[in-house]
Amino acid sequence: MATVAFFAPAAAGHVNPTLGLAAELVRRGHRVTYATTKTYAERVAATGAEVVPVTSTWEGRDVETPQMHGKELARAMNMVLTETKSMLAQLSDADKPDLVVHDGTMCWWGRILAVRWQVPAVETWPNFVGNEHWSMAQKYTTFNPLSPRFLLMAVRISRFLQKEGAGAMDGFMRGDGAALRLVALPRAFQYAGDTFTDRYEFVGPLFADRTDQGDWEPSGDLPVALVSLGTAYNDRPDFYRTVLQSAADRPWQVVLAIGTVDAGVLGAVPPNVEVHRQVPQLAVLRHAKAFVTHAGMGSTMESLHFGVPMVAVPQMAEQRANADRIAELGLGTVLAPDRITADPLWTAVERVADDEHVRERLAWMRGEMTAAGGVPAAADAVERTLGRPG
Repeated sequence: MATVAFFAPAAAGHVNPTLGLAAELVRRGHRVTYATTKTYAERVAATGAEVVPVTSTWEGRDVETPQMHGKELARAMNMVLTETKSMLAQLSDADKPDLVVHDGTMCWWGRILAVRWQVPAVETWPNFVGNEHWSMAQKYTTFNPLSPRFLLMAVRISRFLQKEGAGAMDGFMRGDGAALRLVALPRAFQYAGDTFTDRYEFVGPLFADRTDQGDWEPSGDLPVALVSLGTAYNDRPDFYRTVLQSAADRPWQVVLAIGTVDAGVLGAVPPNVEVHRQVPQLAVLRHAKAFVTHAGMGSTMESLHFGVPMVAVPQMAEQRANADRIAELGLGTVLAPDRITADPLWTAVERVADDEHVRERLAWMRGEMTAAGGVPAAADAVERTLGRPG
């Protein structure tokens, strides 16, 4: 039995993709520890992992989550550096594991702890990865490398990494020290997927049991449309009002998740629409015929798993990349979020729901996801990294 330590930022899009892997490693007899906050402790404990309680500098702050690119890059890097220092202080007495599994996008403390402990690290990537053939920066993000704010942050981070013995900043940010990168999407969905050969393993989505979130059943025989903008960039009352206007009198049952928006500001709700703050998304998608989505990678993979065509309404750069890939592969369509009106929105919903070509492409992608192997393939890869047959 090996001890595997998990680390991830306090964000659903980074914690959720690791839970299935944690549960599978526990099932195979390994001891799994997972450092997480109170918000995610219950769902982590449900995997059988030992919860290592930590507090996050990000939770409880009325600050929009920054994006790790563009004009927000320097602010985002400062937030991650602050979080890293806090987490390292809280985890300074943690037991040394045999292997670290950590989020590859923002969990700098996972990388540093693996260096401190001199144990192999497996990175989990819940979104697109990049190399010299494709990267977010080529089309979707830009930043000024000569910006005084960026240069100051780069100096601060470099000094911090040098003090920690974690190497040069460029290599650290790329995760060059990782023994393996587990990418939670099928290679066929990754841009330039065939060019990623060195230490990248595309295992597809790593779903975990989420029956604790509750079940959902349609109330009748109408086709079901799910509408959700995810957990982070969902403060869009105007968009939700457009959905209500668009769905009125349509022969559909519409499930609308509005996040933190006050339902009282949306106005009258048509009888064929149910409004929730959050929904058990997998349970609803099991019945859905269309999904109007922000195109976050987690939601995208869940929709593909159930073969549900998407109308993508991306809110930020990573989601735009996902949305464009959805359209490019024939898995749905894309609408510009700032130009949506009622009739075109529902026209797009009905078009993707009834499109035979889209159904064929969804069936193809489901086959690619099955072939990727999912949670068992990811656990096999971790055990190979541990030096055990997997």
